[in-house]
Order: sequence, then structure tokens, then C-alpha cells
Amino acid sequence: MNTQSGLIKAYAKHLKLPTVLRYEEVLRLAQAQGWGYEQFLVEILRKEITQRQENQMKRRIRNAHFPLDKSLDDFRFHHLPNVQEATVWQLATGEFVKRQENVIMIGNPGTGKTHLAIGLGRRLCKQGLSVRFYTAANLVTELSEAQEFHRLTKLEKALSKVDLLIVDELSYLTFSKAHAELLFHVLSNRNERGSVLITTNLEFSRWGELFPNEMLTAALIDRLTHHAYILDMNAESYRLKQRIESKFGSHD
Repeated sequence: MNTQSGLIKAYAKHLKLPTVLRYEEVLRLAQAQGWGYEQFLVEILRKEITQRQENQMKRRIRNAHFPLDKSLDDFRFHHLPNVQEATVWQLATGEFVKRQENVIMIGNPGTGKTHLAIGLGRRLCKQGLSVRFYTAANLVTELSEAQEFHRLTKLEKALSKVDLLIVDELSYLTFSKAHAELLFHVLSNRNERGSVLITTNLEFSRWGELFPNEMLTAALIDRLTHHAYILDMNAESYRLKQRIESKFGSHD
């Protein structure tokens, strides 16, 4: 390594420019193409920006805590007779998040609600938006533990900064009064301040089975649906159909 090469790498390391640190690849291309100094500088800086954007996207996806690697690209929309594919791709632009609107997916088990929620969340992470994924049970547990250890304010503040909060499986548990109030507070605080995406098996008329306080339940539904896309995900179970096809073969 000559003196100049050593200095370039030392400076790049000091300035935290990892792509510039590996400048030799671009230098060889510049020499082969006969680039001038400015074109070489433009290319090395472009690669640095591209790499930083890629790293930030991966960090946003990691911080979202998605439980599965699901994509909109492999979602089978034809299994959902009541959902327009165009509506989902419109949501995938992220405009609803910028308008602080909500998405509520209601349907029977196995129709792809979680897949769709993750696919949308990952797509928005790639667009520079911050997303946090929870099951309803995990969110309530985390809120309850934070309250017990006097960290609730800190957690609520962190959640309030997320562009999109995904609450999956708001269906299977009946919450105690204390837990219902914690969840209500988090979701209510996001009203017209940040977006929520909820998946549930229960029609709104049955949300009283989840929350013990009738007035609280009505207020929560009112706030969540005030500016919301409501997707009817009721259909034949996609997971069940996959299991049948894998066992007996498809007859489509």
C-alpha cells in the first residue's frame, strides 16, 4: 500500500465513509473509462449514498420486528373477493401514513391478514418510513411490563414516534380493564398523529368481547375508523387451501 492509498483509507475511516474506504473498484473503472476527477468523485459519492440508504432500509426493517419475511409481490389477491388489489397497492405508496390515516383488516383466520400487514410494512420501510409490528398480546404485555417497571412513559413516547404501528391479531384475547386502558391510551394517542394498521377476526360489533368497558370500546372504534381504510378480508382460508393442495395437489 502506497502513502496516498494509506492516507485515503485513513481519512475515509476517520470520516466514516465505508464506500470511499473501498475506492479501488471505482478507481479501476475510472481508469478503464477515462473518467476525469469530477466524474470519479461523483461516482464514489453516489455509491456512498446508495450504500447508506441500503443500510438505513435494513435497519428500519430490523427495528420493525416483523415475525416473518413476507412480501406484497407474492400475495395472492385473487383469494380475496372483497379486496381490490389496486387499493392495497395504493396503500403501498405510503400516502395514507403521510395523512395519518389507519388501515383495519377484518376477516376470518387464514386469509392472509398478517401476510398483507407485513408486506405493507416492509414496503413502507423501504420508502423511508418507520414501522413497528406487534401482536396485540405482545403489545399489551410490553405496555404492562413497562408500567410495572416505571418505563411506560418512555415506551409510549417511542411508539408515538413510529410512522406506522401495526397491531396484529386483535382477536384472541379478552383484555383486563387495566390492559384495555393501556392499549386504548396508545391507540388513542395516535389519533390524527400517526397511523395504525390493525388485523382482527372480529367485526366491530364484537369488539366488546375484547374490551370490558363498553364506552371505551365505542370510543376506540370511533377514533380508529374516523379516517380509515377498512378491508373486508373474509374469504376461504388461504392457509387451509395451501395445506390441502400440498397434500392432494391443486385442481384449479
